[in-house]
Amino acid sequence: MTAMSTPSNPPSRGRRLRSALGAVTGAALAAGAGTAAALMPGAAHAASAVQCQVSYSVTSDWGSGFGASIVVKNVGTTPWSTWTLGYSYTGNQTLQSGWNGTWTQSGKTVTVTNAAWNGTVTAGGTVNPAANFTYTGTNPAPTTFTINGTTCNGSTPPPTTPTTTPSTTPSTPPSTTPSSTPPPTGAPALHVAGNQLVDSTGKMFVPHGVNRSGAEFACVQGNGIFDGPVDDTSVAAIAAWKANIVRVPLNEDCWLGASNVQAQYGGAAYQSAIESFVSTLHKHGLAVILDLHWTDGVYTGQSSACSVATATCQKPMPDAANAPAFWSSVATAFKNDQSTVFDLFNEPYPDFAAGFNSALGWSCWQNGGSCTGINYQVAGMQSLVNAVRGTGAANVLMLGGVAYSNDLSQWLQHKPNDPLNNLAASWHSYNFNSCSSSSCWDSQVAPVLAQVPVIAGEIGENDCGHSYIDTLMSWLDAHHTGYSAWTWNTWDCSSGPALISAYDGTPTNFGAGYKAHLATF
Repeated sequence: MTAMSTPSNPPSRGRRLRSALGAVTGAALAAGAGTAAALMPGAAHAASAVQCQVSYSVTSDWGSGFGASIVVKNVGTTPWSTWTLGYSYTGNQTLQSGWNGTWTQSGKTVTVTNAAWNGTVTAGGTVNPAANFTYTGTNPAPTTFTINGTTCNGSTPPPTTPTTTPSTTPSTPPSTTPSSTPPPTGAPALHVAGNQLVDSTGKMFVPHGVNRSGAEFACVQGNGIFDGPVDDTSVAAIAAWKANIVRVPLNEDCWLGASNVQAQYGGAAYQSAIESFVSTLHKHGLAVILDLHWTDGVYTGQSSACSVATATCQKPMPDAANAPAFWSSVATAFKNDQSTVFDLFNEPYPDFAAGFNSALGWSCWQNGGSCTGINYQVAGMQSLVNAVRGTGAANVLMLGGVAYSNDLSQWLQHKPNDPLNNLAASWHSYNFNSCSSSSCWDSQVAPVLAQVPVIAGEIGENDCGHSYIDTLMSWLDAHHTGYSAWTWNTWDCSSGPALISAYDGTPTNFGAGYKAHLATF
């Protein structure tokens, strides 16, 4: 959501409103345990044989594809230094992507070899490779598994009900740098596992939260750093709604201490205030999304919200001059805090700038540089991913699509490379967007969330009601996908979606619908 130019006129989607174009089914698990005569790789004598147990489950099935989770256990007394899992399907299941190992498929045969970080499996230890597949017709589970060529015999009783998450903690890639501080109290440490966001125990984490607007506009307008209180009492009110995550929009100039920002509201003062607010949120068990909302660059084209170079409104794309430096600095500050997610840019609209040309828009989104219709040099999503990872930060990264993050139709084709594969798609959905129907969600959003986590970073409607988000949340809930409503600020909800009329959590009519829905979890 974009903010207007003065704090007395609260952030709304006025310009966007005029310009925007816009199942789990259970599966049987097969397992085996046994002793083999084959030697461990690298073993000198036959005294150390592979003893293995494998369990297989389908974590989600959307009709044309599914997610498979495999728990491999070393039930012997000798550790493995490497492992290779093998099994075959009897149907036409086709590998799409896998994690916690290197996945390949030849015909009906699937092979998974260990990653560099999980090759060693101690006696009694487990690893949890998982992957997404497509299929048509039936989806029978495989029945025979091998580890390092040794069949894992026996069986494990199937669960009485289908599971939506692996029953055993998955192995997690280590951070690129060791953490120097303990994880924040109460808040879940998050990472991506396939198409799910999970916590440090491997349990699926579905965001249900709010946006807390203010830090993107107050500082650059000379009115402080936040809009309203951000103390312990105000955060407790958010937690009382059963929220588990808060999205905090930020300003590039304020974080970097640009000359157009008053010293008391920028640079070290701003950074310290944001870090303190994040700490307070974490103390209440809330994960955090830090969002780059307002950036630099002169833009006067289609859907322009302001004509100045400074970060005083929403621009179509982040600027190459300062956005990478912003993320390098933010990532350095929070790289030991895996309870904080980075939303790399609020609402890209390079397609609008290019005359509503989707192909040009997506190319600009991914690669940046000189983009049609944008007069400044653009930082593409790949360069922002590189800026974060260059600091050693392993935090989850959210990337919003084009058309103000409402269009995900080519997100997968333009997904940046991330050495940690720790990316999620950010999607914004309002009743006035182009993609605002379940048929569009089925065609544009469902294929993306089949492969990566999708987080609806902003949801809302401009009528002070909640009928639209009620329908939307039902769809997102059915797809085990989380969301964060705009916004936890005391504005007139008739001028834009505002959840509350007081910071003690008193809801507006719009907020009452959202609060009632969160109470069901």
